Amino acid sequence: MMYPYEGMNTFTLPTLLNRSVRLYGENKVLSKVAQEPMTYNELYDNVMAMIKLLKENGIKKGDKVALLSENMPNWAIAYFSVTYFGAVIVPILPDFHPADVQHIIRHSEAKAVFVSNKYLQTIEELENSNMKFVIKLDDLSMVDELTNHSYMSKLKRKIFSKEELPQPSEDDMAALLYTSGTTGHSKGVMLSHKNLVTNAMSAYKNVTITPNDTFLSILPLAHTLECTVGMIIPILHGADVVYIDKTPTPNVLIKAFGVVKPTMMLSVPLIIEKIYKNKVLPNFTGSVLMRFLYNIPFIRRKLNKIAGQKLIDTFGGKLKFFGIGGAALSPFVETFLAEAEFPYIVGYGLTETSPLIAGGRIGYKIKIGSTGLPMIGVDVKIDDPNPHNGEGEILVKSPSVMLGYYKDEEQTKEVMTEDGWFRTGDLGYIDEDGYLFISGRSKNVIIGPGGENIYPEQIEAIINQNEAVLDSLVMEQDGKLIARIHLDYELIDKMFKAHNTPDAEVREKIAEYLENMRTEVNTQLASFSKITKFIEQIEPFVKTPTKKIKRYLYTE
Repeated sequence: MMYPYEGMNTFTLPTLLNRSVRLYGENKVLSKVAQEPMTYNELYDNVMAMIKLLKENGIKKGDKVALLSENMPNWAIAYFSVTYFGAVIVPILPDFHPADVQHIIRHSEAKAVFVSNKYLQTIEELENSNMKFVIKLDDLSMVDELTNHSYMSKLKRKIFSKEELPQPSEDDMAALLYTSGTTGHSKGVMLSHKNLVTNAMSAYKNVTITPNDTFLSILPLAHTLECTVGMIIPILHGADVVYIDKTPTPNVLIKAFGVVKPTMMLSVPLIIEKIYKNKVLPNFTGSVLMRFLYNIPFIRRKLNKIAGQKLIDTFGGKLKFFGIGGAALSPFVETFLAEAEFPYIVGYGLTETSPLIAGGRIGYKIKIGSTGLPMIGVDVKIDDPNPHNGEGEILVKSPSVMLGYYKDEEQTKEVMTEDGWFRTGDLGYIDEDGYLFISGRSKNVIIGPGGENIYPEQIEAIINQNEAVLDSLVMEQDGKLIARIHLDYELIDKMFKAHNTPDAEVREKIAEYLENMRTEVNTQLASFSKITKFIEQIEPFVKTPTKKIKRYLYTE
């Protein structure tokens, strides 16, 4: 596969970094909102200084180094310095429970850890590990009290020489990522240099990125989506990346948009769905007249187009690419984005595929509900398609498919076919134009009374259209379909004037509201997929880092 990037003679992260430093040396690359940015030359100097520290403290090619932190410019320094000479970075999602973090550090046999102040306590409590020393990511200094001094004193210190640095090969492991999926067990995904670099390069047909572009990074960098698309891809193209210091709440984001004026960013569906429900939809449903007008397709499209321009202004006015991935986007929100001419792209991928498999393309035809066309260099096929609708398991073959699961040959064999195709575990179909559509996870499919496939995700998308619903979960119980509903209690309080209504009366009203909603939802469903009961889910659902509900916690 030929990619249009001169100077990329080998698909490794050091080759990619060296090329970008050569081409874009004085350009800005990494910063926090409203802070002085680092240039590509400064990034390179910082990476070299960190390699010196790692090498002098005994880190060799093939050694694992963990990275536990919120997003910040030094995250990229740690990532590139570890992978530059063939060591393996182990990025850990900050959302993980401390016990999971400690398990990952032990299981990966990490010899060193980069950690931010915020998560230092988790590392301080770590026992029975291979860890020899800790580097505080905030200022890149060694943490003396977490250093194994007897190990350090035995080290034969060598004077660091850049010329003697080992060069990783394309097929060497670069990153070891532990997933926390919706089905439970955490697996260590081994990604090679070639996996990551070719995946970053495969996006050139989807969107044009230039050195003048600014990415606003809000998703956790330890997630492959943000790491590849929000860090490696911008660095490949000489663009700059800005990080937010705080949790990306709507108010924090809106302030950041005004300062950064990003041209590009990535999001999980939850963020854009919240903005649509809370900021856009109330303008069209606030009065009986507006509600009536918004139901007329011609007028709705006009109103959505006006709202789209306002939305772009909210994002700072310069937005030209808004990538959405990590979970399914609700069709009703996507319809708004398409009619609003908002510059969004839906992408699809998995950690095991580094991650991009398919994606929309700016300027190409939009098909609501599709995840677009396969990425350049990525082959996608449907295994054993249903003769009626073409649906089957999605299989992928590309240079971006993982090396395998760490210390788990059995699981690796389960997902890889003998001729090199990766089984995604997702069900879907490819239409006559080559667009990929995802129906749902094969593990989540419920078989209907007549053998029909029922995809809970598709029913949930219909339920979630209701303005008072924050989340829903459809499942089978005693042979019947039920749905757990987590409501927006702020809105419910306003609707039922809860502050001066007795509790028992409010509960009665909520039960009645849920029953009416169930009846209305069932009018939009096939007879075999109608819901028999809505159950109020008072506590928020437990979710993965990409905001998908951990279904297994509720279906056992």
